[in-house]
Amino acid sequence: MIATSHPLATSAGLRILSRGGNAYDAAIAASAVQAVVDPLMTGIGGDCFALVAGADGQVRALNGSGQAPAAATVEALREAGVGDHIPLDSAHGVTVPGAVSAWCRLHADMGSLPLAELFAPAIEYARAGYPVTPRVAFDWAAEAGRIGADPHAAKVFLPDGKAPVAGDRHAQPLLADRLEEIAQKGPEGFYGGETARSMVAHLNALGGLHTEQDFAGGADAAFWTDPISATYRGHEVFECPPNGQGLAALVILKIIEGFDMASLSPADRVHVQAEATKIAYHHRDALIADADACEGLVETLLSDRGIAAMRDRIDMTRAGEPALWDEVEHRDTIYLCVVDGQGNAVSFINSIFHPFGSTRLDPATGVLFQNRGASFRMDPTHPNAIAPGKRPMHTIIPGMLRTDRGMMPFGVMGGHYQAAGHAAFLSGVIDEEMSLQDAIDRPRSFATEGRLDVEPTIPEDVLADLAARGHRVNRVKGPIGGAQAIRPVAGGLEGGSDSRKDGMAAGI
Repeated sequence: MIATSHPLATSAGLRILSRGGNAYDAAIAASAVQAVVDPLMTGIGGDCFALVAGADGQVRALNGSGQAPAAATVEALREAGVGDHIPLDSAHGVTVPGAVSAWCRLHADMGSLPLAELFAPAIEYARAGYPVTPRVAFDWAAEAGRIGADPHAAKVFLPDGKAPVAGDRHAQPLLADRLEEIAQKGPEGFYGGETARSMVAHLNALGGLHTEQDFAGGADAAFWTDPISATYRGHEVFECPPNGQGLAALVILKIIEGFDMASLSPADRVHVQAEATKIAYHHRDALIADADACEGLVETLLSDRGIAAMRDRIDMTRAGEPALWDEVEHRDTIYLCVVDGQGNAVSFINSIFHPFGSTRLDPATGVLFQNRGASFRMDPTHPNAIAPGKRPMHTIIPGMLRTDRGMMPFGVMGGHYQAAGHAAFLSGVIDEEMSLQDAIDRPRSFATEGRLDVEPTIPEDVLADLAARGHRVNRVKGPIGGAQAIRPVAGGLEGGSDSRKDGMAAGI
């Protein structure tokens, strides 16, 4: 079974599974397709994380996040005119993309079919075109102004001067060339040769500090590491370690574990989740960074003493003070998961950080760059301060749950919301014994930036109760995030894919 947020990605992964490919093959194929057909969310110019588990249940984490250039320091960026925040469309926000390195590492270590076969559907869609789906078109139109600011991006993503509408066909032939190069040469096809020289030259022309050596180092930058984990009501939950925010998801879960979530009223449940989120994110923003910059943090925050102290700050009668929040948005991401017939499970997430990333596109290669480096801090004393070769704090987090029948890969899109979304989704599945689809589709709320964002389907009486406790309730017009999950059940697999997106779960 495979679950993605785009029907063509699900179809491509299913095709690979039907041809005898394993879960790792299907995840790579689906992600490559989505890099073509969902260009504002993901791409080869972005980053990637994965959690994988074999039939033996051992979980490994793959970190495919990019690094800052060797010349990138707070001082160097200050001299270049950068103020307190790195601009979203600045070349200084472009870290060396890590996704291709991660795809190739996963394929080399665990794949079973040739990379050219895995990329074939994506290459076909990039070369010949693909139909734009409704949710992609909705998001695309909202970002037309940003894309139009870069003439090269506008030429590719605003054909005829406007965003495509649902049903229009869109193609990226240069992206097809890049995928063919990677299929033939591996990571060297992206991080070396003329492709890398062109990308570096374009970034330099925009003021970037990147070098060909920075990109050459990106070829093998993706690495395997041990996941972090915590138990929630006896179930082991796995997340990637820092520099990802998976630690924040575990902190929220451990805080709400002290409440009987199944018996709470809807307003009480939203309140507890909001308060736990504010506490966890306050610690996240102050402390989570590249692993080398936050040694020992996991053990400290997940200690019984630490969780108890955080939980004690929750008052059921009123909203607490909002967490400090001075980071830029982190919101454009795709998530997918796969389980194959041998019991291998993959939880996989790919992102270019902001809608259409930095919006900076190299016209010679067709590569659209992410802007993940915009989440670095310009305070040299902060753990997440920009520095040579450093990886920024990431919001994209795949998840994995150990069940009594096997491993359940799951994930939630939505930038900052992801850690809170992991906790809310798992609480629905574990505390209330909801189906995956029901837990995914349940109305969402998110405590962020001093307000409580709520989807319009939350009842008015619940919102009134929350407002009376001091929450600044904000009814959002659009959906909050998305999600996918697959779990083993008696006789097969159960999958869910968020109705807020265009995708689906499908099995063979």
